[in-house]
Amino acid sequence: MYAIVEIAGQQFKVEKDQQIFVHRLAQEEGSKVDFDNVLLIDNDGKVNVGAPAIKGAVVSASVVKHVKGDKVIIFRKKRRKGYVKQNGHRQSFTEIKIDKINV
Repeated sequence: MYAIVEIAGQQFKVEKDQQIFVHRLAQEEGSKVDFDNVLLIDNDGKVNVGAPAIKGAVVSASVVKHVKGDKVIIFRKKRRKGYVKQNGHRQSFTEIKIDKINV
């Protein structure tokens, strides 16, 4: 059984006991969170597609920890002009564990 759910503006294919990284959520570590914007549920070959979401379907998860991703280097240069600019960025993520999928 799996579901496609929208979490923080992105769609994820999730299954029970799966751990995924999503964009930073406001919940504290160890807290429970429910996602009700479920777009599709596949229950052993029986597919239920929402229009756009399935009413009454909820994906329950718990927040494992907050982490930061790898550093991304942004480097810009224009040749023969002396223009060089370098920036870096680390994205904040939240690791969540899917507890159950309710239809």
